[in-house]
Amino acid sequence: MDLFDPQSRNLLPREGEAIYYGALCADEDADALFAALMDEVDWQHDRVTLYGREIITRREVAWHGDAPFDYTYSHNTKTAQPWTPALQRVKSMVEATSGDRFNCCLLNLYHSGEEGMAWHADDEKELLPDGAIASVSLGAARRFVFRHKADKDKAEILLAHGSLLVMRGATQTHWEHSLPVMKRATAPRINLTFRTIVG
Repeated sequence: MDLFDPQSRNLLPREGEAIYYGALCADEDADALFAALMDEVDWQHDRVTLYGREIITRREVAWHGDAPFDYTYSHNTKTAQPWTPALQRVKSMVEATSGDRFNCCLLNLYHSGEEGMAWHADDEKELLPDGAIASVSLGAARRFVFRHKADKDKAEILLAHGSLLVMRGATQTHWEHSLPVMKRATAPRINLTFRTIVG
């Protein structure tokens, strides 16, 4: 199922909710936020463990929050840094639009469409169970694909510059998602995923 209509509706046919709100702000504001985040954020190459081997990723990451929360994924633990001014601004916009509240954000910087993200679910033990995860895209438009864990049914959308996608409910329990490599996308992309840490 291909879903490229940027209307506020559930992209998933069952067992979860993924609402694409489209543009969170005007293009010029999204451009300014992209530039500010490139400048303000202390980007670091990610270290993940796959099949017992540590790999340094081409993409760069950052982890920010209300407090120095620890967050572990792929056998790698990060401690949250304070919000930057641009991150705080995006967080306020996301919360006003979605009606959800968040206390942390994982950022990914993809330098081009040659870099992507493999199938996974955001179901780490530190996160609020069935809590909302808000994904903001800045920069190059990229494909984003959902795959049902049981029957491999798929849903797909093109995430535009400045857009907001919110996943809620049982989405992480029943669905995986990925950012496929997209070689025709030559410009960089920043993805901000706002989350809620508990405990």
